[in-house]
Parts: sequence; C-alpha cells; structure tokens
Amino acid sequence: MVKRGIIGITLGVLVAASACGSASTPPDSGRPKVVIIGFDGMDPDLVREFMAAGQLPNLARVMKTGGLYDLDTTVSPESPTAWASFATGVNPGKHNIYDFLVRDTTTYMPDLGMVTRTPPTFLWDWIPTSRPTITSLRGGTSFWVTAGQSGVRSSILTVPVTFPPEDVPNGELLAGLPLPDVRGTMGTFHYYATDLSRFEEGNTEFGGILKRLAFDGTTARTTLVGPPNPIVRGKLTALRAKQTLTDSDRTALAELQTREDVTLPLTVTWSKGRGHAEIDLAGQKLTLKAGEWSKWINLTFRINLFVSIEGMAQIHVIKADDDLQIYVSPVNWKPDAPPLPISSPEHFSADLYDTLGPFRTLGWAEATWPLNEDRMSEATFMDDLYRAFDDRAQVILNRLTSGSWDLLIGIIESTDRVQHMMWRHRDTTHPLYDASAAAKYGDSILRVYRRSDQFIGEVLDQISSDTTLLIVSDHGFHSWRKAVNLNTWLVQQGFMVLKGQEVVGEKTLDDLFGGGGEFWENVDWSRTRAYAMGLGQIYFNLRGREGQGIVSTGEEYRSLANDLRSRLMAALVDPDTGEHIVTNVYLRDDVYAGDYLQNASDLQVGFADGYRVSWQTTLGGAPTGIVYPNMKKWSGDHGGFDFATTAGVLISSRPITTDARGRANIIDIGPSVLRHFGITIPSTIDGRPLWAVESKRP
Repeated sequence: MVKRGIIGITLGVLVAASACGSASTPPDSGRPKVVIIGFDGMDPDLVREFMAAGQLPNLARVMKTGGLYDLDTTVSPESPTAWASFATGVNPGKHNIYDFLVRDTTTYMPDLGMVTRTPPTFLWDWIPTSRPTITSLRGGTSFWVTAGQSGVRSSILTVPVTFPPEDVPNGELLAGLPLPDVRGTMGTFHYYATDLSRFEEGNTEFGGILKRLAFDGTTARTTLVGPPNPIVRGKLTALRAKQTLTDSDRTALAELQTREDVTLPLTVTWSKGRGHAEIDLAGQKLTLKAGEWSKWINLTFRINLFVSIEGMAQIHVIKADDDLQIYVSPVNWKPDAPPLPISSPEHFSADLYDTLGPFRTLGWAEATWPLNEDRMSEATFMDDLYRAFDDRAQVILNRLTSGSWDLLIGIIESTDRVQHMMWRHRDTTHPLYDASAAAKYGDSILRVYRRSDQFIGEVLDQISSDTTLLIVSDHGFHSWRKAVNLNTWLVQQGFMVLKGQEVVGEKTLDDLFGGGGEFWENVDWSRTRAYAMGLGQIYFNLRGREGQGIVSTGEEYRSLANDLRSRLMAALVDPDTGEHIVTNVYLRDDVYAGDYLQNASDLQVGFADGYRVSWQTTLGGAPTGIVYPNMKKWSGDHGGFDFATTAGVLISSRPITTDARGRANIIDIGPSVLRHFGITIPSTIDGRPLWAVESKRP
C-alpha cells in the first residue's frame, strides 16, 4: 500500500516584494511584425467543413494570401505537451512535458506534470519566513526568449505551460495553464443545493465540492472552502509520513483534518417560489435571480495574523423555485494581488487589471468540470464559456493595440473546452446523443468557431498588411464514445498483478491533491511488470528506476515493449464490435530523444477514433471491466489518441514550405519566427523554418 499526502500549491504568504520595473523598450526593428493567435484544439477538418459552408470568412481571408495546413502535433497529442513543443521547437524528450501527470518513481504516486511545489516555512508555526515556490518542469528555451535576447519586443499572453512566468527580455508575459485557483487545483467549483442528498455531498471525481443546503426557516448556513492552511498541511504531511501511528497521532490527525482548509462563511436566505436568493458570502451581500450571475466578488482567506490570501469568484443561481441550486466558480487569483507572480514583469497583471478590470486568471478557465458532473446545464456552460473566451480576447486586443511589440502571441482555450463537452451533439453514434438536445446545442462547436473567426476579424482590423498572421492549434479532436480501463487490461493480461486479485477502487482528484489519498494499494509490485497512468502512458516497473522495479534493462525491456505493443494492437478489441481499439503503440526511444528521455513513458498508446482511456486509468485506477460506453458529457477528446490522426491547424497569411505530405509541424513555428527576424536558429531546435528567408519591410 502506498499512502502519501501531497503538499498542494500552498499560497499566500505575505512577504513584501518590489514590483519589477519595465525593461527599456528597444526601438522598432524595422521588420514586419508577427502575430500568432492560438485556438486550443481547433480541428483542421472542422475548419474546412465550416469554411466550405461560408461560416469562417475571416479565416478564409487570411489563408487567401497564404494557406491552410494540417499541423502535426506531439506524441501524445495533449495540450501541455504540444504547447511546450510549440514554445521550444523541440520534441518532448528535450522539454520534459509528456502529460498532465507525472509519477514519483519511488512511490508510484501521481502528481501534476508541469510544476514542482515547495511549501512556505514558518517560525514557531506562526511567522512566515519564506514564500511558497513553484518551479516549472519544462526544459528548453522559449523562442520568444531567444528572440528577446536579440532585441525583439514581445507580448506573450496566456500560452499554456507558462506558469510560473519566465522573464522575457524586452517583453511581457501573462501566464496561462497550469496557473491554479486558490486551492492549488485546476479549478475547484462549489455546488450548493436543497435537492442534494446526504450521500451526494463531498468531493466529485473531477474538481467539485458539493454541499447540501439545509434551511432553518428561510436561512441556511454553510461554508466556502478556500486554500489549504499551509501550517496545518505541513503538520498533516509529517504525521502521514510516519510508518506507525499512535493513538495520540490518530487523534491529532483527526483534529488537524478539521482545520486543513481555510473556509469562509456563506449564508443563504430563500423561500420556495421567490425566484431569487439572498447570499451573504463573508459579509458581502447580494441578491440574485435564477439564471443570474454575480459580478466578481473579492475574497480574503486569512491563514493567521500575518498571512492572508486574496481571491475572487462569481456566483450563479441556477434554480430558485421549488428547490435552490447555487454554483460558485473556482476562486481565481486576483490579477492585482496574486499570492505569487503571474506575469513578467510582475506588475504587468496588475496593470492589465487597472485597465480592464477583473479577468480570469485560472489556467483552465472554462466550467467543464461542473457540466461533466451534471451540476450545470448546457446553456449555463455555454454562457460561461463565452465569458471565458471574451476574457482572453480582451487581454489580447488590449496588448495588440498598444503597439509596443514586434511579436505578439495570444492563446484562447475555449475552442478546446466546447469540443470536449459538446461533441456528443454532433456525433449521432455517441451513446449520449439525443436528437432533441442536438436540436438545441448541435451547433455549439460551430458557434465557438464563428466567435473565433469574429475575433480574427478584430485582430485583422488592428494589424498592418505587412504583419504576418499565424493561426495555430496544438491538436485536433476525436469523438470519445467508449472508455478503456488500461490497467484492468494489464491485470487480465498478466502484466500487472493485484494482491488477491482485488480490483483497485475508484480515485478522485481529491485523493490526489487532498493529501490523504491511497493509490496502488492492491498492486503486487514484486510481480508487476507494467502499469498505466495518464492519457495512454504505460510505464514499465523498471529495476533501478522504480522503487520496487523488477524489469531489467536491455533484452528483457525490449522483449516486454514488443510483447505489449503487439498484444495491444492485436488483442485489445471492442467486445461489442470486434474493432481494434488501438491503431499504434509508440516505443519511447522511437519517438523521443533528449536529456529528459528517462522521464518519458515506456509506451505511448495511440487509440483509434471513438476510444480513450478511462478517467480512472488517468489516475492509476483499475476498476471492473475493460471497455464500456462513455456516459459522461465530456464526449470529445484528443489526449491518448494516435497523434498521427490528431493534427492541429495552421493558417498562415503568407505561403510556407511544407513537407512532402503538404503539412507542417508544431515544432516548426518557433524556428520560423526566428528566421523571420533574422535570428540564428539554435542547433538544439528540432523544428525547421517554414520560410526560406527573413522578412523584409518593403
């Protein structure tokens, strides 16, 4: 059994920090400028479909002087992996980002795969002596850093895998994914309801806290759960690390768990049939009708006399008739008072806040989790998604009109999120397809693509005719009709062995980040040769690498890789249709190379259209059954699919030099920009420039 507390991203130690002054702005280089607009997950086949129907006139306008191309993505086609390759121009073996998760090779415990975290320290458990630190795991050098060192002025806005923010010479950067909420997660929402049973209360599989509203007359009192208390979390971690707990330890553990999170009081006044609710959150009072959103509410979570954490959230009343349902968004970091820097220079985020007002800072800005947990309607999800889109768009347009840049890059992720959640409405073979729902929401993806096209029109209105405009996405999309339990298959095939053949229970994100979760508790590592975690990654229980490894390097490793690859492609079939579930399996040394090769999975499974690893597989679980219908609203995906069939899109305002297949690669964008500005391309870059010569102003 492996049981371990993970120190979450503990935030908010109040240590005075002087704001960074802006670097002196270099003069205009005299070269035409470059603008790169990224739409996460934009699919080239859908672009062609919608463009042929006349729905994307501005994208069509851009490609008339250049072209529309498939953009090959990374193995695997996941956003962190692909955007890291976009930034650095190298394969994942050189930048170290392979998946959303990594594992501790000693304990096999999963953890977030983009950053490491060091908690703050306190004197006498009271006075802060150091701030928490967050360090990116991404290696390689961003092409905007290389360009800045040669005097290119840049504005880099919400590109994934840019948190914590790096210093950009002659530039500014606003961080994106994995910038967390105040709880240190990808987005913990709250859901309060009178029709929620006692059995439903608690933490959801992916990122929600559900609380039942119990009214005494017209008043219900509850709490909003905020960040972990770093002092309490440290004590809990120390106790959980003990091999044996005494009765006194168990008593202390139980007491500390009641104080692990900082909470704020929330009081609701409501009676049936009123159609609205009065909400008092930490002394801030508001009245909301059913269907109404609040403005951003500033929140202060006090750790102790010396330490507090600032955040902001929005409240939405879903229903207020016979029952009351209230949604509270993840608590975002405030742009003008983040617990740790979210921009470079550090004051840049506050400057944007002064100009624009509140905007979402959370890296995963859209409400996918509450919709997937059936705590939000499609209509509310789409309303919130447009708000997220506009938040990103206003930041990009603000910097676009500033004119103090040679290179501007802005990424919007709403295209990805709408396809994750609404693909079932355009796939009549999806198990959740419903004709009446499709009549209402079947055009949801199209409408977000049209909003993207409108945004490109706004960009075109602001840039000169000699500015190179690139529109890129990191990957395409597939329908996800059936889920596959890879670990369960590994057990059945004898590659993973369970003690007593007991099936490992279901996992939640709270198990992973809440500090007390158990993982791999029934796995017999002395006989296990392979295990799965993340989106299609299979790791070998390698001697000298894993804590209890049994597989030798050399011939045994190669034999295991070939055996697993052949069985996955030949024997893993859909029992209902006989279709092969896997189209390819990629061996580590065949697709990756570089200093971080040792951190890659040993195999990367490439699933066929319609199939994806189950949510439980991503967290290391092995529940009963191998293939089953995907009955979640999260119905479209890309991670774990065969990268060869999951290309992104490139639309260029100027012609490019493609490969023999008429395609480009996401690692080609960086060296192309460097060539444009006449900068020598570092020899470590794997990509190739798409233009033969640097651009010259006419």
